[in-house]
Amino acid sequence: MKTLSRIVALAILLGGPPVLRGQDVAEEIKLAVEAKRDRDPARGLQHLEAALALDSTSYEATWRAADLLMDIGKQTPDSVKSPERDSLYARAESLGHRAVELNPDGGDGHFVLATAIGRASLTKGSRERVRRAGEIRREALRALELNPDDQRSYHVLGRWNAEIMRLSGLQRFFAKSFLGGKIFGAASWDSAIVYMDKAVALAPEDIYNHLDLAEILIDRDRYREARIHLDQVATLPVVDVMDPAYKERAAFLTQEIANKKDKDEKGE
Repeated sequence: MKTLSRIVALAILLGGPPVLRGQDVAEEIKLAVEAKRDRDPARGLQHLEAALALDSTSYEATWRAADLLMDIGKQTPDSVKSPERDSLYARAESLGHRAVELNPDGGDGHFVLATAIGRASLTKGSRERVRRAGEIRREALRALELNPDDQRSYHVLGRWNAEIMRLSGLQRFFAKSFLGGKIFGAASWDSAIVYMDKAVALAPEDIYNHLDLAEILIDRDRYREARIHLDQVATLPVVDVMDPAYKERAAFLTQEIANKKDKDEKGE
């Protein structure tokens, strides 16, 4: 857990408040959940490190630690070069694999592994990213097999389909033909919308669900529907560490599509 220890040390150096310790693994996990709810992933991570120090085989502490590592990492935009963020994602992926090993039938473990592979893939070359795309889809589908109402995994699959469809036709052809990415043929815009619709239906209070669905609808020139979800983002309360940034993105997109019309509105 050396990487986690360095992160904890950094949080302390940054002047965070003292962390009240729990008495056992369950208490540390409870405090970590509360910290996540308070949008303080660094504090939550300290509690999970303490839990894992008490019991390195704790499945819940392991997958939750991976989740909070990503919460910390995603606060640095993907467009910014950051070895520190990349190391957080790499560690999250390692813990995701560990969680699945500890409990192969745990949906949360498969979900965090799918997400962590996706985050860590941002640091990889083209061939490796194509190979890992299949792993992301497989882990997310397994998470849904184990927990059919997991809105997070529906979101992962919706985004997976959208990101592949956002590639040019030539890029998809090259990936399928020369990089071993035959799984790319399973992606479609319809699937992206179906999966993201399901995520929204299961968690209508989740800002990220509405934002990503709006972006997919914008890709498909379905501006009227996109505006509905962007408007929802503006009214929903902030609960996730990234929600303020998501609200800013939604406000920007609202302005971007303000005068755009669907094809049927143009009479086409």
